[in-house]
Amino acid sequence: MSVRYRCRHCEVEIGTLPFDADDTIRKLHIFEMGEADDYVEKDQHGQTTVHCICEQCEDSLRQYPDYHALNKWIQ
Repeated sequence: MSVRYRCRHCEVEIGTLPFDADDTIRKLHIFEMGEADDYVEKDQHGQTTVHCICEQCEDSLRQYPDYHALNKWIQ
């Protein structure tokens, strides 16, 4: 099963790793205890999704830093 990277704000798919690297993802990204649960999701079919941020949303957050207080700011 592949691993998908998806923007947590606009839900656009950023990329896909063509192999199951669930443990590798946790090692590549330095997560605090319990933090990985907020960013790495595994669905009922075994598909792993890493919720991160795309370049467009990152640029918007730089322009409008107040958006950091919101979980979902794109309606």
